[in-house]
Amino acid sequence: MRLIFTFLVWIITAQVGSAQDISGVWRGHFRQNNRSLQLLNLEDRYRFEVQLLQEGKNFKGVTYSYKTTEFYGKADARGSIHTGTKKVYLEELKIVDVRMRQGNDACIMTCFLQYTRNGNEEFLEGTYVSMNTRDSSDCGRGTVFLRKVPTSDFYLEPFLAERQKKPKGEENIRINEAPPSRPPVQKSPTQPAKPVKPPVKPTPKIEKEKTPEPLPAPLPQEEIRKPAAPVVVPPVLKERANEIVKTFTVTTRKISISLYDNGTIDRDTVSVYLNNRQVVSREMLSLSPIVVEIDLEQENDYVELVMVAENLGEIPPNTSLMIVKAGTRQYEVRITSTEQKNAMVVFKFQRE
Repeated sequence: MRLIFTFLVWIITAQVGSAQDISGVWRGHFRQNNRSLQLLNLEDRYRFEVQLLQEGKNFKGVTYSYKTTEFYGKADARGSIHTGTKKVYLEELKIVDVRMRQGNDACIMTCFLQYTRNGNEEFLEGTYVSMNTRDSSDCGRGTVFLRKVPTSDFYLEPFLAERQKKPKGEENIRINEAPPSRPPVQKSPTQPAKPVKPPVKPTPKIEKEKTPEPLPAPLPQEEIRKPAAPVVVPPVLKERANEIVKTFTVTTRKISISLYDNGTIDRDTVSVYLNNRQVVSREMLSLSPIVVEIDLEQENDYVELVMVAENLGEIPPNTSLMIVKAGTRQYEVRITSTEQKNAMVVFKFQRE
């Protein structure tokens, strides 16, 4: 009986030890899709960074939401991860710093995410709902995409910096080995990487967090110079259902897409939208390809391509063959779209 008991304890300990640890820095974006923006025929995408420290199934953390010079917010957060399904619940508790246009209200988010791993890359993806901090009214909802990254666009929070002093494995070293890519202004860029010994380092960082006057330094200069242009959502993307046909994870930022008629040439005509911007207008599918080139920019690891049927041709529905070339790889997707439903293909960049 002692042997059986010891064996069971060993199994339980091993299972607990192997539970997913999502501590670290996650960065990506969230995209609003609330009713007020739809009425204005607009859509906005905000950059989003989350820093987490997990203890058991629960974690604490902070979130940074930012969009050029028009909005910046930081909030305390907490949540949990289900060790079996790897579903993640992330709740912003209160806003600790915010800068935005006069007359706007701040909102806090609750995110419902799914953890996935592809090779060395880790992702958190899902949806969010939000609440107005002034009167608890609905602030809208949308989607979230996050990737685990080694450094912060701001600075490493004290709870993660403290973890650096007590490394528990390679994952901790990977998360914290590099200093913030764009440290606060008061730090010299030539300052050597901080050793483990000085316990005084977190103090100036906390002070910097409390009194940042300009927008945080990590925002690229070209973004600061350019005013944010809201993306107009075409009516055809709002009025029809957008069904995800395929999601591709690619390792190159250059992607070439060729669209052909899938079968008899029957005058099917399509338009193509890339992140809600039209790149192909009312072209007929044939044996000659309609070519769309995609460049996944450094700050944009996630792209949605939507194919819209402008007519159903002589033989409904509107069908096409999509050939995707991403580096040395090639894929084929058969697309069907109607006057009620658009076809969406998603591309996610993953470093090799």
